[in-house]
Amino acid sequence: MNMLLLRKSMKNSVLILITTILLFGITTSLWAAYTTQIPQKMSTDHESHVPEPSSLILFVGGIFSMIISFLRKTYNIAKRVMDIMIATIALIILLPLCILIALLIKITSKGPIFYSQVRSGKDEKPFDIYKFRTMKVDAEKESGPVWAKQKDNRITPIGKFLRKSRIDEIPQFINVLHGEMSVIGPRPERPIFIEKLKGQISDYPKRMAVKPGITGLAQVYHRYDESIADVRKKVKYDMLYIKKMSIGTDLRIVGRTMGVVVTGFGAN
Repeated sequence: MNMLLLRKSMKNSVLILITTILLFGITTSLWAAYTTQIPQKMSTDHESHVPEPSSLILFVGGIFSMIISFLRKTYNIAKRVMDIMIATIALIILLPLCILIALLIKITSKGPIFYSQVRSGKDEKPFDIYKFRTMKVDAEKESGPVWAKQKDNRITPIGKFLRKSRIDEIPQFINVLHGEMSVIGPRPERPIFIEKLKGQISDYPKRMAVKPGITGLAQVYHRYDESIADVRKKVKYDMLYIKKMSIGTDLRIVGRTMGVVVTGFGAN
């Protein structure tokens, strides 16, 4: 399956490149026709006509936009292929660990092994996110929807370790295969919190212009949300990631994530 997707990706990239070259050629031809058909005022010494600066700026801007569009489409295809490959390999390699974690969850607390919760994805499209259960059953029955905090008594004995090591996030590779998430991206939030945060943080909706991720710039450089101040800082990291999105940036975040898994940085 991965090979078919890779071949399809390469085919799409070639088609995009050919289309871009053709568009460039057509645009160049149109520009040449445009400049030759413009009536030219000849001075007594027969000076040649020079295109208007505004026209030249529009022309260059159009070519630049085409190049940016080509790079963005190529990146999106490569990112999706990388997501599928990483998610597939991770689920296969981590299967023995997942079985062990499942047994520990059943032994140490009552309730299901997995936990699902509605989150908002790209363009605020809702989906069910999957995690290993780290809290007691009906943890929000009395408190209602709240963020996790330091020394949270709702967390199970094994749950504290799972959250610190980020192992509870492993089932989200299934969300990646479904196309609901990416390996790298802003962290998906619950709809009930999003509605509140939109009114307090102006840039908050912009972070949902891309697929949410298991890990990301905010996840590796900041901690879990405990307050509105934490969210503001997280949004800044998310906006920086969206601005700097590239395969190189994604690979650096993957490397940084390895260190977070080992150290447990930012976990509650």
